[in-house]
Amino acid sequence: MSIEVLPVEGLPVFHPGDDLAGEICKRISIADGDILCIASSVYSKTKGHIRILDEITPSEKAKGIAAMCGEDERFIQVVLDETDEILLEYPFVLSRMSFGHTGVRAGVDNSNVEKGIVIFLPPDPMGAAEEIRKRVHEITGHDIRVIITDTCGRSFRRGQTGVAIGWAGMDAICDFRGDHDLFGRVLEITEEAVVDEIAAFSNFVMGESDRGIPAVVFRNCPFWKGHDELYFPPETDITMKALRELNRQINKK
Repeated sequence: MSIEVLPVEGLPVFHPGDDLAGEICKRISIADGDILCIASSVYSKTKGHIRILDEITPSEKAKGIAAMCGEDERFIQVVLDETDEILLEYPFVLSRMSFGHTGVRAGVDNSNVEKGIVIFLPPDPMGAAEEIRKRVHEITGHDIRVIITDTCGRSFRRGQTGVAIGWAGMDAICDFRGDHDLFGRVLEITEEAVVDEIAAFSNFVMGESDRGIPAVVFRNCPFWKGHDELYFPPETDITMKALRELNRQINKK
């Protein structure tokens, strides 16, 4: 296996209404089977998923959380607006979003965007990935795979890593259950989150500061079979259950 990793360089600063897929296709050749990773922030910006801080009136709840966390009240209001369920309020807001993803501050971000503006995650990341996939096929005639990425912290470890919040043209999980290991033993629990692994490396290529590379192409990645159940269902997510119980106990005090 020999996989090429190709940063899409020379992209402009995007604004609402810009053709993101079109600009990418102008700057890199696309081949069937490629995996195109796109930072959620740049997709959101082209779709107008932004808020102007000066136009936001924070609620009392936003003011209270902001005071505890040392955050801008208006920023916290955007976080609350994009949050389906608050799992923690302090020392940071940990949010579960309607599409299943859990992240700090609901993924709301004010980096790599003009001053006074914040970006929020696409409300439908799976639909976003499919939209980009169809647009690239319309432009090039090639059938590709697409991952919409975001950066996310991890329990028990320092530092952020890229994760997939939306994907199209592939399964999220490569399911090895039923296969055999080198010694003939049947694999019973191995499910590999391939979309997250690819998203993490794309984030390494994109960088987190001023490199200006919001899109990365992976070429010659193999295909795999599995499923899209990347998020644990509520009844088996022990971490979510523990956080909900912790939040309940805090709110009782």
